[in-house]
Amino acid sequence: MEEIEKSTEELLKEKLFYKKKNAFTSDEENYKELVRAYAEGYKTFLDRSKTEREAVVEAIRMAKENGFVEYKLGEKITRGGKYYFNNRGKSLYLFVAGTEPLENGIRICASHIDSPRLDMKQHPLYESEKMAYLKTHYYGGIRKYQWVTIPLALHGVVTKADGETVNVVIGEDEGDPVFCITDLLPHLAQDQSTKPLSKAFSGEGLNLLIGSEPFGECDEAIKLNMLKILNEKYGIIEADFMSAELVAVPAMRARDLGLDRSFVAGYGHDDRVCSYPAITAILENKNSEHTIMCVLADKEEIGSEGVSGMQCDLIIDLMEEICKCLGGNFNVVKANSMCLSADVNAGYDPLYSEVFEKRNSALMNCGVVMSKYTGARGKSSTSDASAEYVGKIRKIFDDNGVIWQTAELGKVDVGGGGTVAMYIANHNIDTVDIGVPVLSMHAPMEVIAKNDLYEAHKAFSAFCK
Repeated sequence: MEEIEKSTEELLKEKLFYKKKNAFTSDEENYKELVRAYAEGYKTFLDRSKTEREAVVEAIRMAKENGFVEYKLGEKITRGGKYYFNNRGKSLYLFVAGTEPLENGIRICASHIDSPRLDMKQHPLYESEKMAYLKTHYYGGIRKYQWVTIPLALHGVVTKADGETVNVVIGEDEGDPVFCITDLLPHLAQDQSTKPLSKAFSGEGLNLLIGSEPFGECDEAIKLNMLKILNEKYGIIEADFMSAELVAVPAMRARDLGLDRSFVAGYGHDDRVCSYPAITAILENKNSEHTIMCVLADKEEIGSEGVSGMQCDLIIDLMEEICKCLGGNFNVVKANSMCLSADVNAGYDPLYSEVFEKRNSALMNCGVVMSKYTGARGKSSTSDASAEYVGKIRKIFDDNGVIWQTAELGKVDVGGGGTVAMYIANHNIDTVDIGVPVLSMHAPMEVIAKNDLYEAHKAFSAFCK
């Protein structure tokens, strides 16, 4: 018999079953207030964490306020202790030594704090036809046209020849200038308009306009003036760009979206919308029975490579140190550990329904999403969690009243994407993806639902406790 495709409305009713069953307790208005308050804290985190370095700083601030102390490899770890390990200012590990035997395993929530952006090249500054520009190299999977003609801010660090590192933020304060990438006017864009989106804008053309006023009457006087301004404010010279990490990000703040304020619009939901609930879950955990860990990783958007990415062995080094101090058998601890790979999924968008398979799509406002597998097409680049492990996590969520749903990332042959799950699973640690559905993922302005954000917090809290 031919299967009849269900309507979006029918799917919504099915997924809302969990909401009717578990969520609104006896006081629906109190639940809504918790959601609103939690979203306000998240918006503050999002505005303060537009780069992975800024996210590390903000997470450390939150951790210290909750009694966490800095840990360095080789130091002593005690039962009940709360620690953070700062990995080069670009990734962060928070962990709490629980009271139960370590052989029961460590419960890990692993998210990433990098987002698509525009990195400055190492020789970025140039002058052309009486205007000064910075050349960029895009980072992660972006749609280039989305980054044109929007206000951009400059964030990052510059390490000078004497070893001093200075922080740079231009474009966020009300009185700051902003930057942009210009585009053709429609009157002259006839040829450009005939090109596919992937060809209409080039990576080498994504250059930031930063000024036009000269300094004196010398050659490249405008470029010289830009260097003069930067030197006066930050004490840097042109050669310092070679040891800098400067990035362009949207110069906008997280805002409520919709007449009912049910959504949050902002830059970097992927994946800080999962990082923040993972952080708050471990910070709010009191007298932990389990040994728990929150990983805030870098470089996920470009394959999790390098010393700050999830493919680095640092997580194993930390687990070994914990075992040495608390007396656990390392291999047994690994085998009994569990991980939630805290990353987003694509929210079903009715405006682009042709790329989604409705039965297995994440609906907005229907809770946190469990993705048994990610990857592309034939499940490439995925760990594909076992039925037993999915059942175990399912029970944790149901027992704790978490509103959750399951989903894939679009139709099978349309595309796909990966997360850090497979790198953790490669260490013999059961892992499954849990995250928040996002509209306009990887755009300079993404959209999430406040209800889904709060349910992510509940999910990670239930997993940790």
